[in-house]
Amino acid sequence: MGRFTLGFDIGSSSVKVSLLDLEAGHAVATASSPANEMPISAPQPGFAEQHPDMWWAELVNAMNLLRRKVSWGRDEVSAIGIAYQMHGLVCVDRDLRLLRPSIIWCDSRAVDYGDAAFRSLGPGFCLSHYLNSPGNFTLAKLKWVKENQPDIFSAIYKVMLPGDHIAWRLTGELQTTIPGLSEMIGWDFREGRMAGELLTELGIPASLIPPLTPTFGVQGQLTSAAADMLGLTSGIPLSYRSGDQPNNAFSLNVLAPGEVAATAGTSGVVYGVADRADHDPLSRVNSFAHVNHSALQQRIGILLCINGTGILNSWLRRQFMPGMSYEQMNAMAASVPPLSEGLRFYPFGNGAERVLENRQTGAAMEGLDLNRHGSGHMVRAAQEGIVFALQYGMEVMKGMGLDVSCIRAGDANMFRSGIFASAFAHTSGCRLELYDTDGATGAARAAALGAGIYGSASDCFLGMGMTRSYEPEAALKDTYLEGYTRWREGLGKYLRAEGG
Repeated sequence: MGRFTLGFDIGSSSVKVSLLDLEAGHAVATASSPANEMPISAPQPGFAEQHPDMWWAELVNAMNLLRRKVSWGRDEVSAIGIAYQMHGLVCVDRDLRLLRPSIIWCDSRAVDYGDAAFRSLGPGFCLSHYLNSPGNFTLAKLKWVKENQPDIFSAIYKVMLPGDHIAWRLTGELQTTIPGLSEMIGWDFREGRMAGELLTELGIPASLIPPLTPTFGVQGQLTSAAADMLGLTSGIPLSYRSGDQPNNAFSLNVLAPGEVAATAGTSGVVYGVADRADHDPLSRVNSFAHVNHSALQQRIGILLCINGTGILNSWLRRQFMPGMSYEQMNAMAASVPPLSEGLRFYPFGNGAERVLENRQTGAAMEGLDLNRHGSGHMVRAAQEGIVFALQYGMEVMKGMGLDVSCIRAGDANMFRSGIFASAFAHTSGCRLELYDTDGATGAARAAALGAGIYGSASDCFLGMGMTRSYEPEAALKDTYLEGYTRWREGLGKYLRAEGG
């Protein structure tokens, strides 16, 4: 057995890789590419696309960067795991050539197609069988291709999620998983099979969906061509794949009912685990099969997503603070008191927001005083507005019966900001625990479990340590509750003004 496993995290901002020391239980080194965010193409308003070749190129580059940090023998990697941006659509023809760029998670073009199927099949049927409205998810995006690009649709041999595509590039195997099907809204939880009625309603042949493979377990072996490009040995098993948010939860050892994970990258997510297939009647939060879901033991991930999270922070930097680091921005915001002296942000500027019932409202700023507010106020108000948007969604999750008292997150992305982390803990009223892990390292841990190197899930986390924690303090909790109440009142006026 080799000393290491590798984890790949295929995001929409960057591709991250992590080399896990199996005995020590921690990452020897990590690397990401590119240095700045990967571009997202928006050929029309509401569109968001990336070319899968870009993901592969950045993965190859990230591996090159990793080898510059640490060396290992070609026979020392025992298994590979993949995490990936959820809900994207990749289309290939019979020669396995890409037919178009991927329509990614924050693209809004397919909302009307999903809503039409929801009405036609009936809300009761969709929510009880699929736990979600077809909304703006992968199969609705495929329906958009069918209606708007019929020549491309007629040439499709298989459709894949982004992680399925990278797995194919690694192994030559075209497959998906039950959790993957559920994030497409292609899995019928009540019947325990593919969502045949939805496919028929959308006019999509079931033959376009790849065969199933287990989330954990050998899914294929690294080909010679892929091994040469990545500096590895052919035959290494690919033993795990998962969407980024279920994988983030796994990375934080969030596997049992009642446990909750959060992340705040380009989008912000709160993800709780339940032991029964449940749904929000307005589909404002979504329920998917968790990585450890099975027919004998249901594990459902309840996912709240706010599209406009880190992307708002990066937009502020590009537009108003070019050349400034995020650490410098956070320091500037720290000079501003909580609630930013009345400046409020509504961070809904990155496509249709599910928590707002798939409205695409755009972002907004309220209460700007040109004689009082500066750049520090804008940064702090943006971070607080993101926290308030997450709290708005967590209230929906609590309404579904999810009892949240402690939330775990990786000490990464926006949680590196003490302002953001403190505001999150005090607004939610929950203990916040931050850990030295990320999605790529979590995928490497899961790969060891899938390959049978670790005997149980608990073995995966022996080397993972907590870096910081935040306990809500009464006075600051009251301050943020007051600020959130005003923010929510403003949101109501904002949505009415937008026609919501």
